[in-house]
Amino acid sequence: MKHWLQHQRYALQVTLRRLTQAPFSFLTNVAVIALALVLPLLGASVLVSVQPLASHVSADPSVTIFMMPEASLDVTNDLAQNIRATSDPLIVDVTIVAKDQAMSELQSNDAWRQALDTLESNPLPHAISVTFAADDAVALAAEGFANQWRTLDNVQFVQLDSLWVQRLEALLKLARIGLTLVTLIIALVVLAAVFNTVRMQALSQRDEIAVARLVGATEAFVRRPFLYQGGLTCGVAVIIAVGLTQAALAPLNVAIGGLSKTYGTLFALHLPSASLLLLYAIAVVALGSFSARWSVTRHSRF
Repeated sequence: MKHWLQHQRYALQVTLRRLTQAPFSFLTNVAVIALALVLPLLGASVLVSVQPLASHVSADPSVTIFMMPEASLDVTNDLAQNIRATSDPLIVDVTIVAKDQAMSELQSNDAWRQALDTLESNPLPHAISVTFAADDAVALAAEGFANQWRTLDNVQFVQLDSLWVQRLEALLKLARIGLTLVTLIIALVVLAAVFNTVRMQALSQRDEIAVARLVGATEAFVRRPFLYQGGLTCGVAVIIAVGLTQAALAPLNVAIGGLSKTYGTLFALHLPSASLLLLYAIAVVALGSFSARWSVTRHSRF
């Protein structure tokens, strides 16, 4: 074990010496890789920030039927019974919301109470809420029902609710696929950058490698400093990429915060959790070491 640790320490010392001898090349590679790594980090930040919008809101689509102001509660009940009588398997619940009930709910909200106190009478109509089962074809079916109910007597307006959540989930799924493709492309960029850097380093150190082999150095001993070089380059690049991403999110959150306040809510983009960032860093460092090993194996055979 002690012998193995000595080899690791020697390889790390050799790596640091080589990097300090060519600092411009090292910093250039780190900058290129860090800028490339920012893209998947930004995409992941958007996904993890938007995900709660879809997970915390019910995805069961519903349709709200608003009756004419002069329509009575009995007429509303009759329409609700007719909708229940269709016995469509997609319709799971039909609920009547009386205008007095709706007014009470609004008056319980401090934001609406003062404005509603100025009204002489209840201007709200009776309403019917129809909830549909979650199904792949529910969006098209709900729109079909809504168009049909708009033509009925005593119906003033029909509103589709919750379908935007399913559309948001579909967009998030598309975004995840896109982020995966971008991450794969960035991985190829990192692979090429480290591969080319180690190739140039191996060619410039060919005399040193040849002498080491003559005195009995093993291939693992020869390759180890290059593996440290690839891993160290990518490790520093990940740290810089996280810092750049956090700096980029700051002005974005200022703009998003101003916009979200106009909707009465607070929303901000944030980095993925520490565990995900650690996993990301380990994957990038492993990729850098793999690329370095591949490159030195191919270009140190002389």
